[in-house]
Amino acid sequence: MALEQILSVSGKPGLYRLVGQMKNGIIVEGIADGKRFPVHGSVKVSALEEISIYTSEEEVPLNDVFKSIFEKEEGKGCVDHKSDQAEVKKYFESILPNYDKERVYISDMIKVVKWYNTLIEHKAYNPATAEEVEAAKAEAEGEEKPKKATAKKVAKKTAPKSAPKSAAKTKSAGASSPRKAGGSQRGS
Repeated sequence: MALEQILSVSGKPGLYRLVGQMKNGIIVEGIADGKRFPVHGSVKVSALEEISIYTSEEEVPLNDVFKSIFEKEEGKGCVDHKSDQAEVKKYFESILPNYDKERVYISDMIKVVKWYNTLIEHKAYNPATAEEVEAAKAEAEGEEKPKKATAKKVAKKTAPKSAPKSAAKTKSAGASSPRKAGGSQRGS
């Protein structure tokens, strides 16, 4: 599964899969438990694809960090996030040795390790499929050609705004009077 579909929801532990959209938010499903619930627009939600780790040169996308762990561990889980903090820090340094020591905290390292283990445990991450998705996106963007405008669209674009409305939209006999702004139709 692509990291753009995997979300971290502020105030909720774990990772979630985007399932659908609502009028004022989204619907997510827990990767670990499979429970669905709505997340409203006021809650901060981050796609894992958008998250990066600070290094001394540049920011490294989380997907690249996950790929490094995946290659090092040969597709298996890594050090437990509940391990000693020194052990997690040492492991993280082996994965990303040039991380920014002032801006990347131990809590960030623990979260990355925890997220990686969750994705591997529930078979929700495979870097090969992530690369295929990225390649398909790049291919689609590169091959996308501008669509030709149809005669109908051209006519709509060139028609003056003061053009008369069609006869189908005119008032028919026996129809109620038009609504007044802010008023109701009751009693008319």
